[in-house]
Amino acid sequence: MTGHSWPVIGGWRRVRETHLVVLAVYLIALLAWLWMIRRWLPMPGSGGMAMDMTAPGVPEAMATGAGPAGWALYLLMWGVMMVAMMYPSSVPLVRMYHQTLTGRSRGERLLRVGAFLGGYTLLWTAVGIVPLTVNVVVPVAAVAESTPLFGGTLVLLAAYQLSPYKDRCLDHCRTPLGFLMTHSRPGVRGAARMGLDHGKFCLGCCWALFAFMVVVGTMNLVWMALITLVLSVERTVAWGDRLARGVGVVAGVVGAGILVAAMLGGV
Repeated sequence: MTGHSWPVIGGWRRVRETHLVVLAVYLIALLAWLWMIRRWLPMPGSGGMAMDMTAPGVPEAMATGAGPAGWALYLLMWGVMMVAMMYPSSVPLVRMYHQTLTGRSRGERLLRVGAFLGGYTLLWTAVGIVPLTVNVVVPVAAVAESTPLFGGTLVLLAAYQLSPYKDRCLDHCRTPLGFLMTHSRPGVRGAARMGLDHGKFCLGCCWALFAFMVVVGTMNLVWMALITLVLSVERTVAWGDRLARGVGVVAGVVGAGILVAAMLGGV
């Protein structure tokens, strides 16, 4: 074996390692989906009443009614849900980030990628506090059948999907190289901070979609899948910005129609 073959072998091993990292991210997302589908994590008891966990406001009501344990279980459930929904569309950035860590040991590369995903997941898990807090003030389950609530949420979604702030956040999510060039930080702690920073842009990109998801049912798997598809395409394909605007237009038309019908019908 000649000396010139060592760089080739080393490069091949790094490429293989990158593929394994990407595969691991997809497998973690798949396990999270299985966790949600099979409901391996039970929510706090409902006092003997049969409750549909896919119904709007039910998981939040059960969590807030069970004290600290309920909040903790809900946040764990929310974190798993965010992994299922957000990890697949984050793969391009994770792949590119791993590829930039040349010259580092294998252990450090994997540790940094893990820290990046850890910071990203931590931020998205913490977001689960928002629907719980809202539910304390206005129980979602009690107003879930309200036509104006559904229509108003669609109008809110439309307004944000068509806003320039959505475009700016989407640009950050769709350009991994630009993010790494402007937000790169050294060390494992820096990687975790990068994950938090990227999570902020993703939150800015997708919060209205998740607000809509809470209104239609946090654990409604059909809506989860549809919203995951929309946000994944928005963030990963060249025409994702056009899809975002298209979703905004459709949501605006449907939401406005619902509100007008409700006013005319005296609802």
